[in-house]
Amino acid sequence: MRLCSIASGSSGNCIYIGSDNNSLLIDAGISGKRVEAGLKELDLCGRDVDGVLITHEHSDHIKGLGVLARKFALPIYGTRGTLKAIKRTANLGPIPEELFREIKPDVDFQVGDLTVSPFRVSHDAAEPVAYRLTCQGKSAAVATDLGVYTDYTVEKLQRLDVLLLEANHDIHMLEVGGYPYYLKQRILGERGHLSNESAGQLLCRVLHDNLKRIFLGHLSKENNYAELAYETVRLEMLLEDTPYGPDDFPITVAGRECMSECVAV
Repeated sequence: MRLCSIASGSSGNCIYIGSDNNSLLIDAGISGKRVEAGLKELDLCGRDVDGVLITHEHSDHIKGLGVLARKFALPIYGTRGTLKAIKRTANLGPIPEELFREIKPDVDFQVGDLTVSPFRVSHDAAEPVAYRLTCQGKSAAVATDLGVYTDYTVEKLQRLDVLLLEANHDIHMLEVGGYPYYLKQRILGERGHLSNESAGQLLCRVLHDNLKRIFLGHLSKENNYAELAYETVRLEMLLEDTPYGPDDFPITVAGRECMSECVAV
């Protein structure tokens, strides 16, 4: 399996996950042109992609979906609530009905040799999910846009080889920043986004000997920056009661405007 973040941040998200035989995108929240440029860096093109897994309908996750779906006839996988919301999003343009594929949380499905496991997250969207993918005993997950995590979340993120986890904001930066009060409350709420501290605490509950790479993603442009997210998560790993330390695992912050390293497991 391979995982690469083409873009990850509050302004747009698109993650590639693939095997030797099949390729998927998780979200398409950047322009179709940027998605195609990212695929080209991976020696792929749009016609090599077997579908797009949509986490939820917010614009930073579906902005380029209409263009890509029409151009390459890409299947669009999402929950019933998410698909309904996408169909109501006028600025995506018309998308052929036959491209929509309804999925259910906690019900696995296959795309070629990739097993896709959607699971529920707490976010202010119609019916949001995160995704875990497995192929030939290897597994990767992308978990962003979750205001809180529970034992259920922790269970879904066990025994991974690669994890891309949200570290959206620094709480102090958000509290003293220029966002209006209602937006601050939304982000800090149980259907908002994970702070750097919460990301570190969640991470400590899913660490294990065979975890090969950690990406921190979906950083806020206004209320976070890469060095702060990185150091805060590392500090939480030192403070938590865990046998592991921050130097035991490679941690990378996924960029908003640039592609990450492509990790193979």
